[in-house]
This record gives sequence, structure tokens and C-alpha cells, in this order.
Amino acid sequence: MYHLFYSPNFVFMSKSFIDEIFNCDESSFHSLCLKAFDYQSKENPIYSEYASHILKGNKPQNIYEIPFLPIELFKTNSIICKNEKAEKTFISSGTSGEKSKHLIADLSLYERSFLETFKKFYGEINDYCLIALLPSYQENKQSSLIYMIDRFLEINQHEKSGYYLQDYPKLSSTIEDLENKKQKTILFGVTYALIDFAKKFSKKLNYTTIIETGGMKGTRKELLKEEVHNILKDSFKLKDIHSEYGMTELLSQCYSNGNNIFQSPPWMKILIRDVNDPLSIIENNKRGGINIIDLANIYSCPFIATQDLGIAFENNCFSIIGRFSNSDIRGCNLLLG
Repeated sequence: MYHLFYSPNFVFMSKSFIDEIFNCDESSFHSLCLKAFDYQSKENPIYSEYASHILKGNKPQNIYEIPFLPIELFKTNSIICKNEKAEKTFISSGTSGEKSKHLIADLSLYERSFLETFKKFYGEINDYCLIALLPSYQENKQSSLIYMIDRFLEINQHEKSGYYLQDYPKLSSTIEDLENKKQKTILFGVTYALIDFAKKFSKKLNYTTIIETGGMKGTRKELLKEEVHNILKDSFKLKDIHSEYGMTELLSQCYSNGNNIFQSPPWMKILIRDVNDPLSIIENNKRGGINIIDLANIYSCPFIATQDLGIAFENNCFSIIGRFSNSDIRGCNLLLG
């Protein structure tokens, strides 16, 4: 799987390049992105065709000139580099319509990404009891989130760690026991289940961090993230609610420790595109569409234009402010033309 040789005429992947990705810093990130673009333009048929429509024979000189593949194409295409076979396929948990599929050539990249990211944001995984309240995701056996949580639980092995589905009385008594023992705990939860639990079992939490992921999943009216967090903060007497930002089409996650300010790991970067000119990247502190560079996605596509709206700040931080009301990103038409 890992083999890298890089020259102006030929690129293929190696373990040393993978190590460079996960050990990159701000100064090396840009050059790694250009190498990743060269690899993708030669080895990824879908991305190569799309990028050729955008670039018309030119070559990107920096990350702001790299084309970003519309995320919708994961619904209709098998996006994977040539000569790579899918070790696993993740499928989105969308409530309607065609679902995205992400062909994973090397699961070890995903595991390295989510384990190193967790450590960067929260420290050693064994310092915590990990509780998962993810009922809708568990129905999807090909969920990338469930794969991540499963792996966390395998490593963690705290006697109280595990999935609690919607057994709220058991979840409540477990958390109370952990609180009494002053055990640091992380509760991963899908939004609607966290709200249901909060309304039925309000309590003061001193040693528990709540990480909200996902949304209402079609179970009820969507709420603004601020509304959700205010409900949870009031119910559990917490100063902040954390959030995880990830998606089926990525292999890396961003985390927020409150106030809708997310930070990405060093091998991932958020750029904001102009909503009226989707091929143009705009400066920080302005609203626009979220483009994501995820170098861990080297075998599928590291450059993705999402349907989310946001604002980028300094130090790899950003906020999510919603989604496009019309999800037909204009860039898609360029591939069809």
C-alpha cells in the first residue's frame, strides 16, 4: 500500500509521505497539499476530470488555486485512486435521497487520524470513561462515526464505557455514579437524543464533557446549534458544550470546546469560498461555503467543497453557520459539461 516516489513526471504514495502528513505543520502543509494534488490529478479519475475542467491546463501554485470536488459526487461516483481497492465503505446516515459512500483504501489512515486528533484535543483516551448516545447512527452499520466510537471503546475498556442507546434511566444512574467517583467522562451524543435525555434527567455535571455530534436526523424540527447548546447547558449546569465536526466523506474530525469555534488538526484546513463565485477563496472573517482540505483522504479525495456555510478565522479555527438552501453547488455542472 505505501510506496512513495515523487518527481515532476511521476507520483505515487509511500509510508514516509503518510508520516509527513500526520507530522506536518503550517510551514510544510502547503507543499504537501501541492504534492497531494499532483498525486490526485494522476491517480484519481473523477478528481482529475473535474480539476481539468477548472484549471484548463494550468497547475496550482498554492492551495487557493487547487480545485475542490463538490461533495455531491460522493453520492453518484466511486471516488478512489487507481490501483487501490476499498478495504471498507462508509455510507452516510442521510434521512432521504441518495446517500454518500466513501471508499476507504486504508483503514489505518482513518484510525491514525481520529486517534491522534482525539489525543491533541483531549489527551489520553484511557483517562476517560467514554459513553455513546448515538441511536440513529447505530442503525447504520456502515457509519464512519460508529467505526470511530467502536475503536475508542476497544482501546478504552473502562467498565462503564459503552453505548447506552435510549435507556435514559440507566444512562442517568451511570453518569451519577461516575460523577460521585470524580471520574472524567466524555458523553458523545447525537443532538436529538441529548436533548431528550436532558429534558428527562437534568443534573449538575462536574466531571462530564458532552460532545454533541450530528443533528435531529429527521426526528423533529431542526434547532440552531446555539439553541441546542443552551438547552444542554441549562439542564446540566455546564459552561460549555463541545461539538465534533466530521462527515462520511472525510477521514479527519474537528472539535469545538464551545461557542461554535472549531479547530482542525494540522493535516486538515478549512477554506471559505465565495457563494457567488464558488471557484474563488475569500479571506478570513467573511461568510461563505466551506471547502475542506483533509490530507488523510489521500486515496479518495483530499479537496472537498461541502454544502456547509461558515467563517474561517486565524489558527485553523472556524465556525459553522448553516447549510446552503439550494444544495446544487455550481461546480458540479463543470464536471458534467
